Amino acid sequence: MKTSLSKGVLGLCLGAMLGCPPAAVADGIRGAGSSAAAPAYRLWADEYLKAGGEALDYDPVGSGAGMARIRQRQVDFGASDVMAPRSELARDGLVMFPTVVSGIVPVVNLRRLGGALKLSGDVLARIFLGEITVWNAPEIAALNPGLSLPAEPIRVVGRSDGSGSTHHFSDYLSRVSPAWKARFGVASKHAWPPEVIAVKGSSEVSKTVRATPGAIGYIDYAYVAQDSLTPVQLRSAAGRYLSASPESFRNAVVNSRWFSHGDFSEGLVQMPGEGAWPITMGTYVAMPKVAADTARATRALRFFVWAYGRGDALARQVKFVPLPEKVQASAFRELSGVTGKNGEPIGMTAVSVLVR
Repeated sequence: MKTSLSKGVLGLCLGAMLGCPPAAVADGIRGAGSSAAAPAYRLWADEYLKAGGEALDYDPVGSGAGMARIRQRQVDFGASDVMAPRSELARDGLVMFPTVVSGIVPVVNLRRLGGALKLSGDVLARIFLGEITVWNAPEIAALNPGLSLPAEPIRVVGRSDGSGSTHHFSDYLSRVSPAWKARFGVASKHAWPPEVIAVKGSSEVSKTVRATPGAIGYIDYAYVAQDSLTPVQLRSAAGRYLSASPESFRNAVVNSRWFSHGDFSEGLVQMPGEGAWPITMGTYVAMPKVAADTARATRALRFFVWAYGRGDALARQVKFVPLPEKVQASAFRELSGVTGKNGEPIGMTAVSVLVR
């Protein structure tokens, strides 16, 4: 298979794909998982349907629940913000590939600061550990000379469900704070202390932070833009304070093994390089390597092939970063490994139409 794809050829091939009658118009595609990625999948679904594709029923239940559903074959694909280890994928008979890139952003509900709040990784960890409990604490004030920090309690908001957002957030804190690593470590779900406001899903994090004066939470960047949340600047691995942005997420990707080796097993947290957002994350799709229902798997694959070809601009609309072409080619390699139960290469068939 070729390692890069002409967008012009891709467009013609995709048009031909969608010009064919869907395998089962009345029976759409079923997916579940990442709530962080839901804005991208919803927009793709709307446009795919307009283009003549099947309907997508996507349930944003969180990465952990999405992976549980695909392991139990309750959906056509599971969506997760955490790449499963290869040993688990082999055990569960799954293939997994990235779709888009975003980042986790600390957000606050503070009025009249007079500028962007800066936090180091160590100070952020100490806030979530409950060691720094007021906004005008000396540790925060030292990083923010000139800001009007209120003398009010910090209200920490965390995820109660298993989520990729929590995984990447805690991965970052584990890299910058030995105390966090020792107490919580890297996990998709934590047993938060009673003072943490624990809520389910990205939408509830956004809602709770907006409704709670003095709150701080962590959430996918798409919700920051969508819900007009107030983001925090973080110190990058290169030592510079950055604002989260699609450009800073892309900088993390091009400094990663995704880009250099086509290896998705490593995350995008604390990537080196100027301007790389420290809590960048990919979001992924898992599908059975051997499809029990060839028609259903074909419909799901056709959707993602379309999304790779036509979804870049749509992803940008909801503040996600499309995969660079070099990375996308590696993703096609994983997707092409899906076969039918009789060995028919349905993944390769879906991809091969792009390179004829």
